[in-house]
Amino acid sequence: MPKKIVEKEIIKETQMSKFLDETILPPMKESIVEGVVIAIAKNSIFVDIAPWGTGIIFGKEYINARDLIKKIKIGDNITGKIVGTDNKEGYIEISLKEAKQALIWSDAEEAIRDKKVFELPIKEANKGGLMLMWQGITGFLPASQLKTEHYPRIVDGDKDRILDELRKLVGQNISVAIIGVNAQEGKLIFSEKDPNNSEKEKIIDKYTPGDELEGEVTGIVDFGIFIKIEEGLEGLVHISEIDWGLVEDPRKFAKIGDKIKVKVIEVKDGKISLSIKALLANPWTEAAKKYKKDDLVSGVIIKFNKHGALASIEEGVAGLVHVSEFGSEEKLREKLELGKTYNFKISIFEPKEQKMALIFNTDKTEKEDK
Repeated sequence: MPKKIVEKEIIKETQMSKFLDETILPPMKESIVEGVVIAIAKNSIFVDIAPWGTGIIFGKEYINARDLIKKIKIGDNITGKIVGTDNKEGYIEISLKEAKQALIWSDAEEAIRDKKVFELPIKEANKGGLMLMWQGITGFLPASQLKTEHYPRIVDGDKDRILDELRKLVGQNISVAIIGVNAQEGKLIFSEKDPNNSEKEKIIDKYTPGDELEGEVTGIVDFGIFIKIEEGLEGLVHISEIDWGLVEDPRKFAKIGDKIKVKVIEVKDGKISLSIKALLANPWTEAAKKYKKDDLVSGVIIKFNKHGALASIEEGVAGLVHVSEFGSEEKLREKLELGKTYNFKISIFEPKEQKMALIFNTDKTEKEDK
């Protein structure tokens, strides 16, 4: 192809490209646009949305946005969402409310991305969690996303008791992050937990099993005692780690605000497990020197369970009298009573595993615990 023809084709392509670049494409439905209010009529507002033309807010869009419209005056810059481009009078139909919602959802997605934290008041509670308000949208904070100090510590999962605990938080301000957005359903999900977990990880990384610490009792529940180790970190002393003896009610061993010495026994999955009894002398160590298999001993019945009866030989050392020895639980309870002392024979004794099994000694006379 001759050089001049090639040059002409290049010029044509360049001119066409420039023409397309300068061509104003029609506005797309669902687009967010900005414009200046140029007129306000009884039931409509006109907006200059150059370079496309004039936008109009009317009909149901006017009614839906009436609270916003009350504040609008001529000359104001407003943001709208295009909901129609084929108006019979040539106007571009705009929704103020949908634009506001779209911007809010955009802000919410940005907040998730940037892991922003907001201080918001708790509006109400239900059995699943708490309701919060953010930018006019009601959001949900599941109970599972509460920090330890706010989590309803109800061991049996009773929903009514959980609701009672959650209601105590209504009216308080709480620091939360948005973790979920569903614009179509109009839903926001919040979490009180650190969105990065970085702060808690830094704190918890300082501790290892074996550390001996002093903490403050912040909560007592049926399954144990919560101890505040430092700001931002709580650990649990499970009921089995409170004392070497039988513990049925942790509330008898501590009260809120008490300072208690504990030992770290496990750090796992962002949680720290503590023990009080690990700092106490292990009674099974001394028992190992005093007892052996087939010894005759006396013990007081301290508890019944599905396996049989638990008999305490001395403080912190107890053995199981198995139900099979009596044929049924009913017969076992006929022979053995809570609080009474009986004679037994040790059939299994493994002090390192803190395990003892006892056989009821029917040849000896029962005697009541004094």
